[in-house]
Amino acid sequence: MNLFYWLTPGIGIKRWVMAGIIGIVLLIMGLNPIIHKATSNISNFSNILLIIIGIAVIYCSINRVIIFILEKVRNSEVSLAEQFKLDRKNAEKKLLDKGPKMVVLGGGTGLSVLLRGVKNYTSNITAIVTVADDGGGSGKLREDLGMLPPGDIRNCILALADTEPIMEQLLQYRFEEGSLKGQCFGNLLIAAMNGISGNFEEAIQKINDVLAVTGKVLPVSLDDIILYAKLKNGKLIKGESQIPKKVKELESEIDHVFIEPQDAKPVLDAMIAIEEADVIILGPGSLYTSILPNLLVKEVALKVKASKGIKIYVANVMTQPGETDGYGAWQHISAIIKHAGSGLVDYVMVNNEEIPQVLLDKYGLDGATPVMISDKDRKLFYENGIKIIEVPLVDIKKDYVRHDANKVCQIITRLLLEEKFAKEKNLLWDYCHFNDKYI
Repeated sequence: MNLFYWLTPGIGIKRWVMAGIIGIVLLIMGLNPIIHKATSNISNFSNILLIIIGIAVIYCSINRVIIFILEKVRNSEVSLAEQFKLDRKNAEKKLLDKGPKMVVLGGGTGLSVLLRGVKNYTSNITAIVTVADDGGGSGKLREDLGMLPPGDIRNCILALADTEPIMEQLLQYRFEEGSLKGQCFGNLLIAAMNGISGNFEEAIQKINDVLAVTGKVLPVSLDDIILYAKLKNGKLIKGESQIPKKVKELESEIDHVFIEPQDAKPVLDAMIAIEEADVIILGPGSLYTSILPNLLVKEVALKVKASKGIKIYVANVMTQPGETDGYGAWQHISAIIKHAGSGLVDYVMVNNEEIPQVLLDKYGLDGATPVMISDKDRKLFYENGIKIIEVPLVDIKKDYVRHDANKVCQIITRLLLEEKFAKEKNLLWDYCHFNDKYI
C-alpha cells in the first residue's frame, strides 16, 4: 500500500524531491571545474551561474518538502488509507474537469436519473430544465409566490450535488400534515433563495454553489411559460400537469403542443453552453411535457440545430400513458421535427434489452409498452440522416424500469471518441490529398 501510495500521481512531493536532485546535479556541475581549477574566466561565470541556480533549486525543494512533512504531521490523525482516498479523489476530479462539455435538455425523473451517471464522466455538465411544470408542490409555489416551478430543477441539482445522504433526504422530504402538506423542503429552500436573490436564475446559481453541484443547472427561460396541448379531437388543454390526464379522459391523442408566451427568451448561459457543447442530449423524459417545452423556446431550437456538437436523442424505455401511447422510436423523433424542425438529432439511442414479463404486465395495466424500433422506423431514420444506436439500457430498481445511466454515458463517451478520431482522420486525409509529398 505504501509503495502504491507514493506512486500515485498528484500527491505533490515527488516533483520537489526530483527538483532537489536536479539542483544537486547543477551544484556539482558548477563546483567541480572550479575545485579542479580547469576553467577560464568565461566558464567560471557559467559555473557560478550553475551554482546559484543549483542552490536556489535545492532551497526551494527543501522548503516545499518541509512544508509537506509539516502538513502530514499536522494531519497525522488522517490514516494513510484515508489520505490515499483523498488523493485519488483529487486525481479523479482533475480528470473529470478535462471531460467533454455535455448539455442535457429535459425535465422530470428521466433527466435527473441520467445526470447521476453523467457526473461520473465529466464535470463540464449543463442541465437545461423546463419551467412549464404547474403540478404538485411546484405548481402551488408557482401560484402562491409567482415564482418559476422549482421541482424539476431541485431533482437535477440533487442529482449533481456532492451532498451527504442525510442532506439529500432532508431536501427531498415532503411534509405530511398542516398547510405545508405535500410540499417538498427542497422546493421551499429554492423559494427562500429566490426571495433573497435578484431573480430565479441567480437563486439557482446560489443553490448550485451551496450544494457543491458538479457543472450547473439552469432554467431554460425566466419567462412564466404555460404549456398548451391541442388534441386530435380539437380540444385545447392548458397546463403541463393536465395534459396526460385529459388525453386519457377524452381518449384523444396529442396533435401538437405550444407555449405561451411564444416569444419566450432563453437564459443566456444556456445558449452559451449549447454553442460550446461537445454533445447535446435530449431526454430521456416525457416527450411532450419535458423535452419539447425546451425546444419550443425558439432560440434554443435554433441554437441546438446550429451547434457543432453531437446531438443525441435518448428514447424512453417505455411509452408514457397520456402522452406517447403506442409510439415507436420514429414517432418520438417525428414529433420533435414537427414542433422544432429537422437537424436537431444526429443519433437516436433505443433500448433493445428484453424486459421481464412480470414488469411488462405491471406497466401494461397503465397502458405503457416498450418503445420499439421497426424496419419502417429504420428506413425513416436513414432517409432523415439519423443514425441508430440499439443497445441494452435497462436498469430495474424496486420494480421500476429506468435507464442505466452509466451505460448511456459509456456509449456516449465512446461515440465522442469515435467521432473525434473520424474527424481527425478526415483532416489528415485532406492534408495528405493536397500535399503530394506525403502521399
